[in-house]
Amino acid sequence: MLPLALACGPKPEKQVSEPSGIHFSVDETTGNLTFLGLGAGGHNYAGSSGLWRMYYNTPEQKEIEITPLDGTPEVSVAGDTVHIDYSTLAGKAFELHLTLWKEEGQLRFGATVKNNEPHTIIRELQYPLVGKLQLPEGYRLLTTHTGGQIHENPVWKISNVDTRALYMTPAQKFRQMDLQYPRNAAANCFAFIGDEDGLYFGSHDTSLQQTWHGLRTYPDEGTIGHVTEDFKNLEAGFYRYPNAMCGDTWSNDASVVVPYTGDWTETSRIYRKWADTWWHHAPVPKWVQDMTGWQRVIFKHQYGEVLRTYEDLPGRIAAAGESVGCNAVLAFGWWDEGMDNGYPNYTLKDEASWKEAIAAYRAGSAVPPRCFATNRGPRKSLISGVALSGQMLRDSTACPKNRLLLYFNGRLIDVESNFYKSGGGSRVANKDNTGREFTEHYKFTGEGTTLGYYDSRTFVIANMSKREWRDQLLKWADRAMEYGADAVFYDQLGVAEEFPDWDLSREYPVQDIFTGRYKAEALKEIRDHIKAKDPEFGLGTEWLSDCTSQFCDFVHIVEFTALPESFPEWFRYTFPEVVWSDRCVRDDNDVPRRVNNTLLKGLRNDIEVFRCRGLIDETPVYQAHLAKVNEIRHAFPELLLEGRYTATDGFTCSEKALTARSFTAGDRMAVVVTNTGDKMKIGKITAPGYKLTGSRSIGGKIESNTITLDTNEIAVLVYSR
Repeated sequence: MLPLALACGPKPEKQVSEPSGIHFSVDETTGNLTFLGLGAGGHNYAGSSGLWRMYYNTPEQKEIEITPLDGTPEVSVAGDTVHIDYSTLAGKAFELHLTLWKEEGQLRFGATVKNNEPHTIIRELQYPLVGKLQLPEGYRLLTTHTGGQIHENPVWKISNVDTRALYMTPAQKFRQMDLQYPRNAAANCFAFIGDEDGLYFGSHDTSLQQTWHGLRTYPDEGTIGHVTEDFKNLEAGFYRYPNAMCGDTWSNDASVVVPYTGDWTETSRIYRKWADTWWHHAPVPKWVQDMTGWQRVIFKHQYGEVLRTYEDLPGRIAAAGESVGCNAVLAFGWWDEGMDNGYPNYTLKDEASWKEAIAAYRAGSAVPPRCFATNRGPRKSLISGVALSGQMLRDSTACPKNRLLLYFNGRLIDVESNFYKSGGGSRVANKDNTGREFTEHYKFTGEGTTLGYYDSRTFVIANMSKREWRDQLLKWADRAMEYGADAVFYDQLGVAEEFPDWDLSREYPVQDIFTGRYKAEALKEIRDHIKAKDPEFGLGTEWLSDCTSQFCDFVHIVEFTALPESFPEWFRYTFPEVVWSDRCVRDDNDVPRRVNNTLLKGLRNDIEVFRCRGLIDETPVYQAHLAKVNEIRHAFPELLLEGRYTATDGFTCSEKALTARSFTAGDRMAVVVTNTGDKMKIGKITAPGYKLTGSRSIGGKIESNTITLDTNEIAVLVYSR
C-alpha cells in the first residue's frame, strides 16, 4: 500500500486506500483528477477533468490558452507525492511541474512554471482545478465575500452572474463569479457546504498575493452555451499570476483542498489553524470593544455644501447619538476643502475651533443644539481658556463620554492638490501598463445633474510601498492625536488595490500583485507608531480582509451585511477579535430586520443617514429601534460587545425557522434569537451545562428556555454555567 493512500491509475476504484481520511487518484495517462473524497468508498467530488489551465502572451496576441490537451504529461509517484510533469506545452518551451500530496489531513497542490520561450510571458496559471465537480444534493456555496455569503444553488448562482458584465466576456464558453482576495473576498478560502460535511478550498499563502477564487460553470464538452441552462458543469479552484518571462521560474505550493465532516464552522477552524501561523491581532482598547457603532457624518461635502458646523458636534450630533445609545462619531469632511476634495491637503484654517469642538463633544459639554441651516456664520469658541494640545485635551477628559474618530483617505490624491502639482503624483502614484497614472472619479451630486455626470473630481492612487506616502499616513495619525481625537481612520486601506502599479522595466509590463500586503505593512507601521505614543488611541480602516484587519482596532465594512445571502458570521466566528460594522442602513426602510441582524451577528452600527448627510433624529423608525437594541447591548456589554462570537456553538434551537447565535465570556453565554419569517414561531433553546439567568427582548415572549417571536422580534437569553 502506498503511503497516505496515494495512487495513480485510470480507474480510482482499483486503488488501494486507507479506510478513512483524504483519498485521491490521478489518471496516469492524462494527469486528470479521477477521485477526491474521504476514503476510497466515500463520495467522489472529482469529475475526471484536467487540473490546470494556463495563459501566455506574445507580442501579437494576449491570453493564449493552454490546457492539458496541449501536452503529454509524465505521471509518477515518489514517496508520498504524485508528480505530473510537462517538458513542453503547445509546441512552446514551457515547462509545468505539478505535485499533489497529503499533509496534515489536507490535499496540497504545488506548481512550478519555467518559461524558456523567447518573447513570451506566462501571465496566469489556473491550478488546482476540480472540474465537473460532483456535489451532493443540497450543498451550498460559502464564500468570504464581505465577510461571508452563502448561495443555495452554486451552479445556478454562478451561471446567472450579473449579465451586464457579460458583454465584455466570452460568456458563451463559461460563466464566472468574480471573487478576488484580498478584495471582495475577506479571507483566502471558499467552500461547498452541506449540513454534515463539505469541500473546503484554501489558498494558504503567507505572501498575501492577489489570488482569484475560480468559480465557473461550463456547458457540456463540444457544445457552446446559448442559454443559462446549458452551463451545468461546475469547476472550482484558484487562479494565480506568475508573470514569468523567458528565463523565469515561478513556484507556489499554497493551495489546499479538504473534504471534511462537520457543519460550516469546520471551514473556519481549518482556515484559522493556518492563519494562526501568521495572523497576530493585538487586543483593542476596551472603549472600542464597547462601541455600539458610530454616527458617520459629513461636515462639508465635496462640492462645498456645509451640512454641519463644528458647533453641531457637541450639540445636535451628540444629542442624536445619545438618543440611540451611540457615543462615537466618524467625522468626514471636517477640513476646508470638504469631503473627497483636496487630498492630501486637509487644509484647516481654524484648527482651534475644531479642537475645541472635539473636546466639548468628548466631555459631553452642554452646548445647545443648533440647526445647521441657520448657523453658517463665524464659528464660535465652545470652551474657554488657553489653547490646549491634543494630548492635554485627551488627558483633560480621561474618561470621555463620547469618542471622536477622525477621517483621512489613505490612498487618493486630488490632481488639483498642491501635493500632486508639485510632483507628488509622479513620485508615488500607481501607473498603468503604459506608464500613465491611474485615475478615479468621485461623482457625488447635489440637487442638479451637472456634478454627478460632468463635473466630478479626479484622483490618482497612492502606492503603499512608497516611503514618501507612508510618511504622510504617519503625519495624519499625529495630527489626529494633536486635535484630541480618540482614533484615526484611513479610508480604503483594508483591501488589495483595484488599480495596482505596473512595472515597465522588462519586455512585458507586469502588474503588482502584492498591494494587499503593502497596505497591511502600512497599517502595522501606523499601529506601532500610534501605540508607542498612546495605547488607548484607536486605528481603523475601510474594507474587511484578514491581512489588514489584524492591525486595526475597528473596521468599516464596504458593502451590505444583511442581504439574503449575507453570512458575516463566517468571518466573525473565524476572527472574533475583529471589531467591524454593518453598512447601508440609511433611512427608515427595512430597519428592524437589518438592525436586528447587526445585533445577532455581533457587528457595530454604521449610522449613515441619507448617505452621511442626515442624522438619525431625521429617521424616527431607525432611531426608535436602534435605541431599543442598544439598550440590550448596554445591559450585557461583557457578552454582546466584549465577548467572543461563538455563532452556533454551545446551544441548539428547536425551531429551524428562527435564527440564533451565541456569544461567550468566561462561564457565561448569551444566545441572540430573531425571526425574519412572516409567521410567528416558537422555539426552545437547549444549552447543556448552562442555566438561564437573564433575558431581554424587543417584542415576543420568553418563558424559561422557550421563545415566541413574531416577524422581526428579537430576544437575548443569558446563561451561566
